[in-house]
Amino acid sequence: MSEEGESSNETSISRWWRKVAHRLGGGPRTRKELLDVLQEARDSQLMDADALAMFLGVLETDELQVRDIMVPRSQMVVVERDWSIEQLLPVVVESGHSRFPVIGDSRDEILGILLAKDLLRFSSSLPGVETGRFDLDRCLRPVSFVPESKRVNVLLKDFKRGRSHMAMVVDEYGGVAGLVTIEDVLEQIVGEIDDEYDDDDAARILKQDDRRFVVHGLTSIEEFNKYFGSHFPTEDYDTIGGLVVHRFGHMPKRGESVRIEGFGFNVQRADNRRVLQLQVTVAGE
Repeated sequence: MSEEGESSNETSISRWWRKVAHRLGGGPRTRKELLDVLQEARDSQLMDADALAMFLGVLETDELQVRDIMVPRSQMVVVERDWSIEQLLPVVVESGHSRFPVIGDSRDEILGILLAKDLLRFSSSLPGVETGRFDLDRCLRPVSFVPESKRVNVLLKDFKRGRSHMAMVVDEYGGVAGLVTIEDVLEQIVGEIDDEYDDDDAARILKQDDRRFVVHGLTSIEEFNKYFGSHFPTEDYDTIGGLVVHRFGHMPKRGESVRIEGFGFNVQRADNRRVLQLQVTVAGE
């Protein structure tokens, strides 16, 4: 870049900062004023769209509650206290998760958290290991419980302070409503996180019963139509999540429902950018 170009850029930045200082007069007076400043920074190319989205994500964490981002009880991958190592390993490997709630007689009885890495020393491939001596109780880690109404920004502080990565979510009656991880919180700020264990080719449509299905928000409309024999148009939207958001007319939150051409769509998971998971109910004949 030439000296003239650098000087022009510095002048633009200085002018923007003077404008900010004049407007704020020592600090933002309202939330809207702060959002306007951030948008102006984006318009002035002082930050890109991804950086702006992260700023907005941070601001929204104090408005979201744990119930808005948790994994619902019905979708938790759990292990049972009396399982053998042979029963545990297939579940751990297939899910790809690193932490698992350990339950007693029901999903309301959470005994502790199992870390997948704690099972490595019981691998039958290791010399001298007797898998028959495996005792799940000795592998349990302490479990934390948080209310559904807890603010997400406060939860993040608790995770950092307690150096924990998972908490069980309880409803007002003390029953388990779901679970939440530090990754769920961070995804509200940086967007959905895919790791090396996420399979791009994994099934995006899972059947629960004859009428209910769990559908990933990024499922293409073409794939959805082929699976369900529906006829949703593919010209305007690529994904079923995009179609559902359009029908809502706003970014829906977990628990919101809409009906489209004989299909019921209930939002199971969503962040501030897109719908991540839907429960689809097919109308009875």
